[in-house]
Amino acid sequence: MHEVRLRAGHEARVRSGHLWIFSNELQQVPPLPPGSLVRVLTAAGDSVGIGLYNPHSLICVRLLGIDGDVTTLGLDFFVERLSRALQLRQQLCRGEAMYRLVHGEADLLPGLVVDRYGEYLALQTLSVGMDQRLPTIVEALRMVLPEVQGIVEKNLSRLRELEQLPQQQRVLYGHIPERFVLEEFGLRIEIRLLEGQKTGAYLDQRYHRLLTGRLATGLRVLDCFTYHGGFALHAAAQGAGEVLGIDSSGSALEVARRNAELNALQHVRFHEADVFSFLREQVASGAQWDMVILDPPAFAKSRRHVPSAKQGYSELNRLALLLLPPGGFLVTSSCSHHVFEAVFLELIFTEAARLGRRLRMLYRGTQPPDHPILLSMPETQYLKFFIFQVL
Repeated sequence: MHEVRLRAGHEARVRSGHLWIFSNELQQVPPLPPGSLVRVLTAAGDSVGIGLYNPHSLICVRLLGIDGDVTTLGLDFFVERLSRALQLRQQLCRGEAMYRLVHGEADLLPGLVVDRYGEYLALQTLSVGMDQRLPTIVEALRMVLPEVQGIVEKNLSRLRELEQLPQQQRVLYGHIPERFVLEEFGLRIEIRLLEGQKTGAYLDQRYHRLLTGRLATGLRVLDCFTYHGGFALHAAAQGAGEVLGIDSSGSALEVARRNAELNALQHVRFHEADVFSFLREQVASGAQWDMVILDPPAFAKSRRHVPSAKQGYSELNRLALLLLPPGGFLVTSSCSHHVFEAVFLELIFTEAARLGRRLRMLYRGTQPPDHPILLSMPETQYLKFFIFQVL
């Protein structure tokens, strides 16, 4: 096995459990083939772990484990890691048809994401090392989950560009239906794995959708960035008086309307519009809503996008607050890792203070337990979710 060596003074973070080695932390970046399995040594020659190597990426090594944990990266390795991941989800997600089976680094499978939708799987390989081993990963998934009927690769993430990997989507095993229906806490949801964004249904917000729906009974609800209608559908199912879902994607709203029909939901409608423009128009017209839900896409894909992301989140939450009367509810979230929770909270507090609004926090959440957070890797935590009431 090839070896790479850290520069002096760069081993503390790695020893604490962080799984990434950056190229500028190595004494030299040897011209090894991308995807090679390498042992990482300190400047003094002590091993700190074994990982997958990519000389063309800023994240030069993604650690898989320490000596003894990893010797080769064959079928047995993936079966063992995937079996562990499945066992945890069977404990956490009992009775659920949809959940995240593998959450990358937090499952000690850096660069691999796998979501389960009943008998079908959607996966992403976000590093060269994992991408090269796709056939082995698929074989291991079939062994761990023999009931699976189809596996689709949803590799349309910009993170692949950082690894010099192409954007692609294809069925890797079996058959993926154009559409099928599964349940999310009693709601029938149409899944279209061959379409849509990321791996399908934004599973990280599913518990929050349920909680928000329970709070919406009898209320007039505005669901912004509704996509396939997740929050809007749960609000309508729990007896909201009126629900309007807004999204800029007509194809996504087509699925949202289909989901409403599947559940025979009344008092819910969907409208295609740019959310920022729609909110500005609502404020200008003097409209009011009892609950405004903000679940936007990530505004900050990297650190350099943080200033513009902060401006976007500030305006979004300010407009929402202007639509809420006393007693109204602001449901707001951010999935931008680079906008930290304290920063996001400060933005909301600042906008509320400028408007003379006092907010009472009713709920504070993050991603669900099937999207676990590795404490030694802040990068594995990204979702911030809050429910406030205007006093």
